[in-house]
Amino acid sequence: MQTTSQPGNAGKSRTVAVMQPYFFPYAGYFRLFAHVDQFVIFDCVQFRRRGRMHRTELPGSEGRVQWLTLPMAYSPRETLIRDVAFVDGARAIFDERLRPFDWIRNAPGEAAQTLRSHLYGPMGSFSDFLEQGLRLAAGLLDLDVKFSRSSELEISSDLAGQDRVLAILQRLGAAHYINLPGGRMLYDPAAFAQAGIQLTFLPDYNGPHMHMLHALMTSDLSVLRQDVVAEVSRSAS
Repeated sequence: MQTTSQPGNAGKSRTVAVMQPYFFPYAGYFRLFAHVDQFVIFDCVQFRRRGRMHRTELPGSEGRVQWLTLPMAYSPRETLIRDVAFVDGARAIFDERLRPFDWIRNAPGEAAQTLRSHLYGPMGSFSDFLEQGLRLAAGLLDLDVKFSRSSELEISSDLAGQDRVLAILQRLGAAHYINLPGGRMLYDPAAFAQAGIQLTFLPDYNGPHMHMLHALMTSDLSVLRQDVVAEVSRSAS
């Protein structure tokens, strides 16, 4: 899948987010799309099997929350996100995992059909599949954001954590880095100030849309968009 990256932009005017790709995460994640010019898919870091890159929570029967999990091939602990793959026969396995969710098959409307085409479509590259899902959500919510992948930026493999994020931001000529509230424990404000990059965080998301795939397929998209783009008070580091 082709992505958009513009390394080496003259001047600093761009607001950027750098995040691991997730499989239809909660609405708070998508607020980043509304507040940045470029969203960098952070795929040059370790894949964490206990995370949410390959699974999402959905409302199941009798009000219970259930997991929908992508069928992943075994990979060593140190495998990078960009190198993770689906297991052989992933399409048939995932079809079976989708079967209990009647609302996925039956939800009416163009948005639901678009998402069904994705969920029941080809399962080639894991990274492509996740990026396509994020792009579809951005399109359905009418969020104008450019996507790129960190693995395309040729960042030194010797850099990790905050240093790797700073290198990505500097490579893109970013002036402002926005992160979700969980990033507060990961970043040193002084290091960003020294690099000439503003660091701010979105507040905790307290809205109603914790199951974003379900919301995209069954809710009024204009109302959902309003929740995602609602002006929130960004806080400095």
